Amino acid sequence: MAFLLALLMGLGVWGVFAGVRMYRADARLPGDLAVALEVGATRTGVVGSVVDRMGMRYAPAVLRLMGPRLVAKYRRKIDLAGNPGGLTIDRYAARRAVYGALGGVGFLVFLLRGQWFVALLLLAFGAFWTEVGIWSAIRVRRDVIERTLPDFLDVLAVVVSAGLGFRQALDRVASRYEGPWADELRITLRQMDLGMSRREAFAELRRRNDSEQVAMFVTALQQGEELGAPIVDTLVSLAKDMRRTDAQNARRKAARAVPKATLMITTFMVPATMLLLGAGLLLGSGVDFGSLTGK
Repeated sequence: MAFLLALLMGLGVWGVFAGVRMYRADARLPGDLAVALEVGATRTGVVGSVVDRMGMRYAPAVLRLMGPRLVAKYRRKIDLAGNPGGLTIDRYAARRAVYGALGGVGFLVFLLRGQWFVALLLLAFGAFWTEVGIWSAIRVRRDVIERTLPDFLDVLAVVVSAGLGFRQALDRVASRYEGPWADELRITLRQMDLGMSRREAFAELRRRNDSEQVAMFVTALQQGEELGAPIVDTLVSLAKDMRRTDAQNARRKAARAVPKATLMITTFMVPATMLLLGAGLLLGSGVDFGSLTGK
């Protein structure tokens, strides 16, 4: 047992020195990861940058182990998350290698010491920490887009009704907004500038966003274009439908929150309150507990 602990500690020290050496050494990076480190250098933190540089050598091996299907799945997840912190699939693989190694070594160390709970926590950290960040970014980004979209459609309808064409109005309104929805629109406009048709560009917009309201927006535009419906009426009607959907979703969330709150109250607050009241009554009654115990 002592020999295994000493061996693991030696491997850990060697890993730290090897990581520092790789961090300070020049290495040939994969193309995607090299662009991420240059473009995303101002978007990620110090810890993320250090982790990327420590794991960059192992990113191709991790991608090969994942396989093409799993790589495509996580590439789409990263797109849905909006590439948080300059994250790319190569950068994801680098972090997966580092966190997986840290979690695996920590799991073995605490498992040999008999601390099962801490060992399982470290194993879960190594396996899921990167996925937790992506999942959280997807939810936050989708919520921001769905809150922004109705107001954006109202402003776009006003600009179009003032006489601008749809393409010019979209560019004008998108330049006044910030955030993930404005970024998506700029990508769409850039694609149209490069020769992609409006229908294909908006289909790509729908593919990049896992949002029901974005799908409604793209579908309404495509159907209005096919049927020749006035674009202003389509935008105003769509904004009203989205606000109605938001209100329904808010009511459903509130309805689901009531049973959860009731469960928490009955499980924790009511017993604690009863114990507090009982203790107060006993202490205030003047009962001599020494006589009850015979002391």
